Amino acid sequence: MPRLNRETVAVTGNEAVAEAMRQINPDVVCAYPITPQTEIVQLYAQMVADGKVTSEFVTVESEHSAMSAVIGSAAAGARTMTATSSQGFALMWEMLYVAASYRLPIVMTTVNRALSGPINIHCDHSDTMGGRDTGWIQLYGENHQQAYDNCLQALRIAEHLDVRLPAMHMYDGYVISGAIGPLVMLPDAKAREFVGPYHAINPLLDVANPVTVGPFDGLHGWYFEHKVAQNRAMDRALTVIQGVADEYAEISGRPYGLLDPYRLEDADIAIVVVGSTAGTTRMVVDKLRTRGVKAGMARVRVFRPFPHEAYAKALEHVKVVGVLDRADSSGAQGGPVFLEVRSALYDSDPRPQVLPFIYGLGGRDIFPDDIEHAFAQLEEAAQSTRRSSIERRYLNLREDK
Repeated sequence: MPRLNRETVAVTGNEAVAEAMRQINPDVVCAYPITPQTEIVQLYAQMVADGKVTSEFVTVESEHSAMSAVIGSAAAGARTMTATSSQGFALMWEMLYVAASYRLPIVMTTVNRALSGPINIHCDHSDTMGGRDTGWIQLYGENHQQAYDNCLQALRIAEHLDVRLPAMHMYDGYVISGAIGPLVMLPDAKAREFVGPYHAINPLLDVANPVTVGPFDGLHGWYFEHKVAQNRAMDRALTVIQGVADEYAEISGRPYGLLDPYRLEDADIAIVVVGSTAGTTRMVVDKLRTRGVKAGMARVRVFRPFPHEAYAKALEHVKVVGVLDRADSSGAQGGPVFLEVRSALYDSDPRPQVLPFIYGLGGRDIFPDDIEHAFAQLEEAAQSTRRSSIERRYLNLREDK
């Protein structure tokens, strides 16, 4: 890794995560390659071969098998991790629900890539947004540093005794995964101290205390109660996520919240955005501020569980909120993030207008001018005496050219 200075190294996003995994040194990693995630497990497999970690690396024949293997490993009592993208994520589909219902603290890196079809290998958020109700905690990162930081924090969150749910953390394919960016790592000893030792709960291999994993839970069973318990654990995760972030800030100097606000305190108009586009949006906010426009931004960090109260508080004074989704929700009024933000603000008095924007599907570029165009629509809505219609607004769509 090239060094930019004594502390900062230049890495790809995938290298950043592989380094976080090296510091964690999980008991088991099960994986199958898929672009643009492949580099993570390729690098980690080399670390295993070089003796830099003691993990058992299991190569499998598909992503469905990868998730099946990590379920077995975690149920047996091992600290377990994996990684995937796009169609691989989709192939895991039924097993994602199983991992969550078994309350297994698996951590998975998912490098965001569009779902086919048509066939596309570039970035959007349709893969993980499609899995938002599988019962996994979801953390979204903006850049290389957040990919690394979220990986370490995801493990602590998933393994917390008030949670015990699987967690996935995401960042944008190619834009972050394959591009070079700066990273400041924790010292190995400090990272391992932060992560701490793993304590298995009711492991299958504890033969002195036998348990059953995956029994039939039918009509007269406890399926309903198990699902309620699972969802209550997800609710408790919000407090745990913030607690872990506060602890991480003490050792890293990098604070994290449930969302990342920018110049929102006096904003009249604001954009909510996920992933690497947040950096471009900040630049546009600063440009508009020099013109006297009271613009702001909120970057989505935690999407599951969705921190409704945090968004309601951060945006309650804003006149018009635009939500930029890099995934669509067919048949709904807008994209997945729009639906959550609008619901969070429903009880605000006065209630901000919330307008849906769709951008970047299949890796389509998003430019500062596109975001300025979105802000212009928010300004127009804020100055109007009538509420704007709730219809999708597409950014950088060719039919608009």
